[in-house]
Amino acid sequence: MSQQPPVRSTGSPPPRPDASMSLLNNVIDHALDDGYAEATARRAAEGGGTPRSVRAKLGVAAGLLLAAAVVTVGGAEARVSAPIVAKERQELIDRIEAESSGADGLEQDIERIRAEVGERQRQALQEHGGDQAELVGLLSGATPVHGPGVRLVVDDAKGTDTGGGGPRESSGFSDTGRVRDRDMQRVVNGLWESGAEAVAINGQRLTSLSAIRAAGDAILVDNKPLVPPYTVLAIGNGQKLSTAFQDSADGQYLHALVENFGIRSSISAEGDVRLPAAPSLTVRTAEPRGAGATPSGRATADTGKGTS
Repeated sequence: MSQQPPVRSTGSPPPRPDASMSLLNNVIDHALDDGYAEATARRAAEGGGTPRSVRAKLGVAAGLLLAAAVVTVGGAEARVSAPIVAKERQELIDRIEAESSGADGLEQDIERIRAEVGERQRQALQEHGGDQAELVGLLSGATPVHGPGVRLVVDDAKGTDTGGGGPRESSGFSDTGRVRDRDMQRVVNGLWESGAEAVAINGQRLTSLSAIRAAGDAILVDNKPLVPPYTVLAIGNGQKLSTAFQDSADGQYLHALVENFGIRSSISAEGDVRLPAAPSLTVRTAEPRGAGATPSGRATADTGKGTS
């Protein structure tokens, strides 16, 4: 008995492995939307999107030429104006230098005239001072002096800056370690009261009309700024003057500044101290008047403001 061959099935083929990914396949097969594809094909058929008419082509060309012209004109103007700007700048610099030189010359003239006026005032004081002309010149600061005395140096505390605060801030200064104008006023007044015959601060001679004031953080003597350290020279009996000042109320005030605020100070007796004459003087005289005379027959005169 013959064996029958096996019957093979003729059904549908097995499904594709990616049959369940129909949405993803559709996106991959149609990456470009049909509408976009149609528009792209239409533009390609019409000439790639470039202007079709001669008028449109001329308009594009004219726009390009105009842009090129603007850039060219701007570059040309920049090249032309550069030398003019440089010339004007140099002219301005020359004018500033000329005015500065003129101001320096005027300042020198002022100093020269001021020195001449001071010299004539000193001569007039010596001529009309009578028998006590030398004493009057000494007390008024009209003549330079030298002799025994003391050297007192007062300086700001170490590391002093413009920050901080403290109990001394009420006067308008912000740093307690800085020497104030009122500190120097007390120092100078203490030296006068201790027997000083003449006083100068950083070479600036003090008179009965001198004023010690402040401008910001700077100390002014007769409107001239001083720079620390402040060196005070005083004529007098050196050792006696030094002791009397340190024992005075103003000397104790300076000692308190040193102890509490770190202000630096040193005092020493000197065998020979030299003080210059005052840079400018205001000569004043007093004459007796009938109605204004005092009961003793002597007239009074206003001597101006002192150092404090």
